[in-house]
Amino acid sequence: MEFVASPPPTSVNFAVSDSDSLPEWNLSDLYEGPSAPALQEDLTRLVREVDQFNKEYRGRLDLLINEAQASAMIGAALQRYEALQDLLGRLMSYAGLLYSADTTDPQRTKFYGDIQEKVTNASAQLIFFQLELNRLDNTSLMQAAQKAPLSRWKPWLEVIRKEKPHELDERLEELFHEKYISGEAAWNRLFDETIASLRFNISGAELAIEPALNLMQDLNEDKRREAALEVGKRLKENIRVFTLITNTLAKDKEISDRWRGFEDVSDARHLSNRVERNVVEALAKAVDDYQPRLSHRYYKLKAKWLGKDKLDYWDRSAPLPLTPGKNYSWSEARDLVLEAYDSFSPRMAEIASNFFERKWIDAPVRPGKSPGAFSHPTVPSAHPYVLLNYQGKTRDVMTLAHELGHGVHQVLAARQGALMAPTPLTLAETASVFGEMLTFRVLLAKTSDKTQRRALLAAKVEDMLNTVVRQMAFYAFERKVHNERRMGELTADRICELWMSVQASSLGPSIRLGPGYETFWTYIPHFIHSPFYVYAYAFGDCLVNSLYGVYAAAHNGFVERYFSLLEAGGAKPYNELLSPFGLDARDASFWSIGLNMIEGFILELEQMEEA
Repeated sequence: MEFVASPPPTSVNFAVSDSDSLPEWNLSDLYEGPSAPALQEDLTRLVREVDQFNKEYRGRLDLLINEAQASAMIGAALQRYEALQDLLGRLMSYAGLLYSADTTDPQRTKFYGDIQEKVTNASAQLIFFQLELNRLDNTSLMQAAQKAPLSRWKPWLEVIRKEKPHELDERLEELFHEKYISGEAAWNRLFDETIASLRFNISGAELAIEPALNLMQDLNEDKRREAALEVGKRLKENIRVFTLITNTLAKDKEISDRWRGFEDVSDARHLSNRVERNVVEALAKAVDDYQPRLSHRYYKLKAKWLGKDKLDYWDRSAPLPLTPGKNYSWSEARDLVLEAYDSFSPRMAEIASNFFERKWIDAPVRPGKSPGAFSHPTVPSAHPYVLLNYQGKTRDVMTLAHELGHGVHQVLAARQGALMAPTPLTLAETASVFGEMLTFRVLLAKTSDKTQRRALLAAKVEDMLNTVVRQMAFYAFERKVHNERRMGELTADRICELWMSVQASSLGPSIRLGPGYETFWTYIPHFIHSPFYVYAYAFGDCLVNSLYGVYAAAHNGFVERYFSLLEAGGAKPYNELLSPFGLDARDASFWSIGLNMIEGFILELEQMEEA
């Protein structure tokens, strides 16, 4: 199960007042603790029920499909299989959340590793089920799926059918699955623990990576420069480790892709996202074509605001001059986001308020805590949890709105059950980016001062550039790395060259990418945890811009259709879910709608400059 994560953090350094207590999550809705009796009982029950499931169904599905009661019999099997997936997810979610709160704690690390091993061993024994389902005659299976109770899982059956050409025989699938712990998962842990253990000496203080990166938005340029150079220096000192991790995981993926018959380095991700390769290629081309009108144009304008011919890379996210920064207490941030959600739908605000009232959020910055932010869906029998590193700036408020959007989406989709609740990445950012947009509009409406309005618009443009242009540059970088890795191991210098080439192209001539920046690829967790995840941000942002345009043009019936989209989870393909809004992402011109909204904000900033 993947976390639904946000883009790498860009929020400003700000110490939230001790008087405004930040919430820490309460994981007892999953388990009371690592040694809780309920957790031990679930581990025992897992082994017992997996063994029973194997005895009753392994090698027997082809017999059941020929029975008169095929729908009832296979439906009963699927119901038990889904319950096992929920149990597996509950155990792994708890261990993962506990670990992410402090990745440097050896006890949490051991617990996470032990649970991961037990869950992997149990789930390996369930691999046969999907393989045997996919070996059944398609006509017979789909006929049975027309009737209840199997009809409930018909969308899931249709999805796994698409995976059939890339499935291996059962023993190989079990081998791939079991070696995940000593392969991909181990390298992921090495990355997480290395990043979490790094300390950056800035102005005499030893900082973890999150607050160090935050300083690159400090009002003081000297502090931004110092932070940027120190981050680059420390990352370079550890670049051998990051290079080894990157090469190993890229090779591991190449082996898997080759055995499974995927032609392109991104095809496995496209399949899991249920999106066609040509749709993503159209998005990539559209963003590439728009770069001069978006990022290049905006950063030229920002350089002028800062009185420079070019921005140094540590100026890219600098606050605007003569614009006092606004610090938001936790309660202010909560009230702003809930107000924005309520203005759209009281139901959305009600769901989001549960995260605050029931301690489903972990907000403080702590040593060892996972950087950035995410919303973890856990399992349908529980509820999502949100991790933040809240530091009180406008960007942090937007991050809160973003992650709560994910959380609302995950709560609504839970009704689909463990097999169909997970949303493909093509739609996973829909509610999060929409929540950000709602919150931004509320903030903008409250801002009458021209200088503050410009700062707010500029911050929104920068967020959208980070979400669309920058993430597609990340995608281009990943493609270069994975394609070259197929021809042999890459040196650290070569990976840095690839990084600098795509960054120069996406950011444009108004940003000077000086020494130190070449190592900044090393801290991006998406490259390690979820290869080619990043295009989902651009997909989601452009999609939401289009959705918001429909909402702004005609509110009638929009809220109901929007909730239907979220409630569907992964039970329907993206094109079917967008159809009620009159949108079609397979149309190449679709992407221009979202990109034009970003350009419109930049135009408004230019007009404010001229006024």
